[in-house]
Amino acid sequence: MAVFRDHLVLEDLVEEMKQQSPALSFGPLQRDGHIAVQGPFPALRVLRDFLLLKAKSLPEEDKRERKPHQRPRRKLQEHRGAAEMRNSTRNAQREKQVLVLDTDVYLYMKHFHAKALQRNDAVISGVTDGDITTVCIESAADAQGLKAKKMIENYSVELQKILRKERICFKEPTRAGKQRLRQLCERLKAHYPRVLIIPYDTHLDLVGTSADVFGFTEEVKRLSR
Repeated sequence: MAVFRDHLVLEDLVEEMKQQSPALSFGPLQRDGHIAVQGPFPALRVLRDFLLLKAKSLPEEDKRERKPHQRPRRKLQEHRGAAEMRNSTRNAQREKQVLVLDTDVYLYMKHFHAKALQRNDAVISGVTDGDITTVCIESAADAQGLKAKKMIENYSVELQKILRKERICFKEPTRAGKQRLRQLCERLKAHYPRVLIIPYDTHLDLVGTSADVFGFTEEVKRLSR
């Protein structure tokens, strides 16, 4: 956590991490900036990506390694002040909440729990970048946005506990071979309606409960022989 020491209050950042990742267990923050975190791998991965996004948002010149007496505290404070003024002007119109989710969890939620991402009092949108999806919640009042964020967080935590992903690679790289496998999976969906099929150019990802994904995969192997 030491990389954030000159830019953020580490204790506040840890609290934000705890809110962002309720499925994880956090140890005490050490004086050297280290903190121990335990929990399920998907939640750890989301936390890692959340911190990477935080690090990327730091001023470019402050990302380079500096000696202790070279820390630009005054410049940072001025930067914060300007940012706060811009944020206060924007927030006067709409309040914004941001949430980082595992992409598989987000897509599963969007498909099977769409109501969690649809509200009359808030505009919810997601931007996917590889394994993570950044969810933006805009609302007229802060309480509405926080309520929507909390509900999405709760869904995410519960889904992370039960979801599993299995990858099925295309054995036949031809268009016809890929189409046959896709059609087979579409037929099997009638028997496994809670499995989400995510298509890619080189493979298909199956997301669902352990039992459903295992059964689905075994059926694909049996019928592909």
